[in-house]
Amino acid sequence: MVSCILKTQSKILYTFLLALVVSFSAFAQESEQAEVAQKGVEPGATAGAEVSTGDPAIISAGEALFKNNCAVCHSAGSDVIVGPGLQGVTEKRSESWLISWTKNSQALIQSGDADAIAIYNQFNKQAMPSFAFSDDEVKSIFAYIASGQGVASAPAAGPEGATAGENVGTDAVGSAGAIGGYLDIVLVVLIVVLIVLVVTLLLITSLLKNYLNKNRKLNEYDAEVVNQRFDFSKIYKSKAVRTLVVLIFVVVLLDLTIDKVMGIGIQQGYAPKQPIAFSHKLHAGQHQINCNYCHTTVYESKSASIPSANICMNCHSQIKTESAEIQKIYKAIERNEPIQWVRIHNLPDLAYFNHSQHTQVGGVECQTCHGPIQEMDVVYQYSPLTMGWCIECHRETPLNTEGNGYYDKLVELHEASSKGAFTVTSNGGAECSKCHY
Repeated sequence: MVSCILKTQSKILYTFLLALVVSFSAFAQESEQAEVAQKGVEPGATAGAEVSTGDPAIISAGEALFKNNCAVCHSAGSDVIVGPGLQGVTEKRSESWLISWTKNSQALIQSGDADAIAIYNQFNKQAMPSFAFSDDEVKSIFAYIASGQGVASAPAAGPEGATAGENVGTDAVGSAGAIGGYLDIVLVVLIVVLIVLVVTLLLITSLLKNYLNKNRKLNEYDAEVVNQRFDFSKIYKSKAVRTLVVLIFVVVLLDLTIDKVMGIGIQQGYAPKQPIAFSHKLHAGQHQINCNYCHTTVYESKSASIPSANICMNCHSQIKTESAEIQKIYKAIERNEPIQWVRIHNLPDLAYFNHSQHTQVGGVECQTCHGPIQEMDVVYQYSPLTMGWCIECHRETPLNTEGNGYYDKLVELHEASSKGAFTVTSNGGAECSKCHY
């Protein structure tokens, strides 16, 4: 009888621990789902069904032109950035007027056009740059705006200054939050009940043990079960246990030592303090400013240029002019001094790297090496930038050879000698002289 009681106690304790694990797992999963729901639509994502207004190819071309040239000053929605939001502009203005305004707004203003003059005066006579677009390219931009696709991904201010990430799908998030709150309460109640049951069981077991020792004559087996105590000294006195502990300590020490030695010169995670608190999450993520707008040589040069102060002033001559951080830009311009940005991504002098070769020729996205840059308030080195990391990428990345006659014979020779993909390594991308010369 006594042994059965104690065995039952053990089973209940095991059940309690299992229930705790399951409860916390469910709680963690539910919290993660709620967090995903609260994040809403990520920058660049399309909320809901894709709008199919006009030719998808034209809309796609217009989207690329808009994001690379227009998004820095205009939103595709109703938000005012530097210039007005463009939502519904195709209904307010004629196609010929929009083409003339986009190509040369100043010429249209000087012609005496009343609408052009009104817009110019409304936005503090901020001159819009002229664009050497063809008529078809301008039409594609406004086809993209008319499709409404840009409105789904554009930031929109919500109640009390909430951003789009906070109010997209408010009803869905609200429902998820209500359900999540209810599940939290249920889980907490279940855990409290289980704790109470375990405490009650331990009290009952203690009372039974005292009762049996004082009022019952137990046989030798039952007395041993009731009064058994675990001798912890046997564990740490065991040679096997001591040997295992020493072995684990040595392995951990060696692992830490090797990690430190192998990590010399690797600055992954490096996030220095910059002279101006610039947020890529705000500019590249929320406002979707193309990287090429600030880093002007990212597709053309060996290195991506650091933006000069005058690029910042294209927007900040009108936006947040009283900000303490923006005032630092004004002071740099007044003193005719460059902003002393701290370089984050560094390669050793012995390694040759060409930025345009990767971005322009290879079509490598910024996030491939720099990580989710559009989500970083403070930029940090995302990738290790080690030789092994580069070579592994060269081994796995297939070359885009379509439409490039330079590769035709090389692809033909590769297919004749190998069944694998034609990668950067297949084209000599792993040879020492490619990077070390």
